Amino acid sequence: MSEEAEYQKLQGENRKPSGNSSGSNPPPIKRRQFLIYAGLGGTGLVTTVVFSQIFQVQPKLLTFEFETVTVDKTGKIVNQENHQAKYFKEDLGNGITLDMVQIPGGSFMMGSPTSEKGWSESESPQHQVNVPGFSMGKFVVTQEQYQQIMGNNPSRFSGAKRPVEQVSWNDAVEFCQKLSQQTGREYRLPSEAEWEYACRGGTTTPFHFGETITTDLANYNGTYTYASEPKGKYLERTTDVGSFPPNAFGLYDMHGNVWEWCQDDWHNNYIDAPKDGSVWTSRSGNSKVLRGGSSFNVPLYCRSASRTFSYLVEVDIYNSIGFRVVCVVGRT
Repeated sequence: MSEEAEYQKLQGENRKPSGNSSGSNPPPIKRRQFLIYAGLGGTGLVTTVVFSQIFQVQPKLLTFEFETVTVDKTGKIVNQENHQAKYFKEDLGNGITLDMVQIPGGSFMMGSPTSEKGWSESESPQHQVNVPGFSMGKFVVTQEQYQQIMGNNPSRFSGAKRPVEQVSWNDAVEFCQKLSQQTGREYRLPSEAEWEYACRGGTTTPFHFGETITTDLANYNGTYTYASEPKGKYLERTTDVGSFPPNAFGLYDMHGNVWEWCQDDWHNNYIDAPKDGSVWTSRSGNSKVLRGGSSFNVPLYCRSASRTFSYLVEVDIYNSIGFRVVCVVGRT
């Protein structure tokens, strides 16, 4: 198809009812703007970026309700609260969807105090970070979602609703690129600051559940304890996403189940770390940040502040590594 024909086709699409939450149509595409995009890589690239860069179509927002729990150091539930959050559904095809929760912008203290059990120098110095709003996967990417976008499923612990695992950082980035191309929205891995901000959900305790966690609240090696809670189960496998209570933002499985890739390069500490929530990639090397702990880890590695790293392509034994995605649409 010629550039002129493609331009006229896209203008026709632009005149259709928008379907966005505001009910208004995006502005017409300027011919010069179209040609700039076309010159970057042909009409295929135009099709990919039109909705994210030119139209700026906002997805239809839905609302869901959920309950959070807080525990004391013995693991006893001391508070339960009802919350609601906004999200949008991304249609991946074949009846498979991806739920993206709106995370409001805000400030938080990143890292942990030296008094926190499990503290390490890599979690210091604590520093305030201002994070713009974004949208984040309600769950880690599942095996059926990964199969739909990538055409394969590398996971050891098979299950459509279980997290995809045994994925390298490069695999996760490729998933984001293909998802962006398919949907016309910009998807990527979260920055490390976005991940911790989203995990905490406004809390300052070691876990978003409070002073500790239990195996009624997360999937980890429950034969070890963190505070004064009783020992629990050790499943030695992943569980379906959403099997445990969410945090106050409406995000599930932020503690345990699988480690989650971040976009950032690994740094040994937070000296000179960005304070605006952005990705930190100033360090040379091929090691990338992992967050959240897994079903194989003891609880101290599942804390909100806990961090480690792995390499870009090594996945031979990593059936405990998955990822969730971030979308820049709908910043608040």
